[in-house]
Amino acid sequence: MAVPIIKKPANAAAANLADYQQCCSEFTDFCSDNAASDGPQLKTLPGGGLNICYQALDNHLKSPVADKLAIRWISKNDEILDYSYRDLCQLTSRFASILHTLNLSTGARIFSLLGRRPELYIAALGTLKAGCVFTPLFSAFGPEPIQSRMDIGEAQLLLTTRSLYRKKVKSWRQSLPSLKAVILIDGDLDDEPDCHLWSELMQQADPDFPCAETQPEDMALLHFTSGTTGQPKGVIHVHQAVAYHQLSAFWALDLKPSDTYWCTADPGWVTGTSYGIIAPLCLGVTMIIDEAEFDVERWYRLLQQQQVTVWYTAPTAIRMLMKAGLAIRNQYDLSALRFIASVGEPLNPEAVVWGQTAFSIPFHDNWWQTETGGIMIANLASQDIKPGSMGRPLPGIQAAIIGHQDDGTSQIITAPMQVGELALKPGWPAMFRGYLHQEEKYRHCFANGWYLSGDLAMCDEDGYYWFVGRKDDLIKSSGHLIGPFEVESALMEHEAVAEAGVIGKPDPVAGEIVKAFVTLKPGFTPDETLQKTLLGFARQHLGVAVAPKEIVFRRNLPKTRSGKIMRRLLKARELGLPEGDLSTLESDEQ
Repeated sequence: MAVPIIKKPANAAAANLADYQQCCSEFTDFCSDNAASDGPQLKTLPGGGLNICYQALDNHLKSPVADKLAIRWISKNDEILDYSYRDLCQLTSRFASILHTLNLSTGARIFSLLGRRPELYIAALGTLKAGCVFTPLFSAFGPEPIQSRMDIGEAQLLLTTRSLYRKKVKSWRQSLPSLKAVILIDGDLDDEPDCHLWSELMQQADPDFPCAETQPEDMALLHFTSGTTGQPKGVIHVHQAVAYHQLSAFWALDLKPSDTYWCTADPGWVTGTSYGIIAPLCLGVTMIIDEAEFDVERWYRLLQQQQVTVWYTAPTAIRMLMKAGLAIRNQYDLSALRFIASVGEPLNPEAVVWGQTAFSIPFHDNWWQTETGGIMIANLASQDIKPGSMGRPLPGIQAAIIGHQDDGTSQIITAPMQVGELALKPGWPAMFRGYLHQEEKYRHCFANGWYLSGDLAMCDEDGYYWFVGRKDDLIKSSGHLIGPFEVESALMEHEAVAEAGVIGKPDPVAGEIVKAFVTLKPGFTPDETLQKTLLGFARQHLGVAVAPKEIVFRRNLPKTRSGKIMRRLLKARELGLPEGDLSTLESDEQ
């Protein structure tokens, strides 16, 4: 069923990127002062060079932003800690000096294993200030994925809690020769070798430790991403990425210095670093950080109490809010919200429209990857929204749909709404510079001057891009190529469906049939009657060729920590195949 276009708002001219076409035509270079004449400028270090922390913090010290609230941290128990830009600058200098005292030289790999704690944010920026490389890990990881990532990344220091260290690190620590030190943010040391207490080190550290004079191409961030098989990949990003972090947030998230901004992503995920730490601080906004996990009432309460104006969250969370219904939403005054966006996986059209109903503004979906380092394609504040679309490429980003032929050749697809692989022309500052120790795998990401994303998509006549699925997710049934996202979105239009995951199941006649796994909203019974109703509903909306032939109910669907439904895991379990790397699995079927 077609979803009507949501027309651009009456105040579109006030958006940071008010004239999309003009900006695209006049764009020259991401790192020049002309990239956005009214937007963020890139500041080099006093002695030359470029450093992400300098851009995010030190750069503000001689401006009115210096004593402004930078981070408001809210604990699980509602304790509040406030940090100004000046506070963060001094604290990050202290941490940088700690690394120097521990003889961790430029380029040393610093890993964190923490939840959303203030120490993580200080350490992330302090690591960059010291010229070292920062790698965040999810605190929910088990011992094996932690060990494998620290081994691949040649970790030299780990920042964590006493509990996490004892449960997940202590048993194998001696097998990692590169690890020189551990800093615990709480508890006591119990005579652990080369362990240090955060509080003691920070008290003795230098609050005026200078920013390292790093160069644009020096490694700054190492993010790990999992494939379907094999070792996790260490994605390398450099200090020059900051030029794109701040500019893309200025354009795609419409961030202004007056905003109170909440990015709900964990820093263990690239969004939580690029747009949960770096970009908002570069732009001088006030950030809200909530230590607690998702809770419907808590989230609405924080949005109201903190007067959040820009909110960046994930499709899974949005669908859970939808599932909870409007009655609870209507108990809160959320009129401060002016821009809301989604990231992690494509946002279903009905969720975009629900934003308009629930908040009087639609959710703005966007697309990017760990490898791209920043938002590539977005629905902008000043533009019409086509619900279900990823939006249009940001100025300076050249995207295309590439068709791969059976004979091994490829060509750009120019006809609208034809499925192919989404590709980008390399050159933006946040583009990854490699997979650590996997040079061949990195080279395979590029062909004929394009970065190949591995995502299948379409582009319409207006230049809006539409996600179809990962290359491996595409379903081939009776000669039809079916994208799972289309089927999932159609199922979600039914009032009973909370979430859906779709796979291709082998069939001797059709090659594959479409099978859907569905979770229900409260008040609906997972019985045969509803199953038949949903099958008929899907046929009516999608046609017999595309609609699922089988629907099964689940209490939960397996998802990554970034909220993506793990279709390949659904398929592996359906077919009894190896499940592959499950280190990023957060929720599972029950």
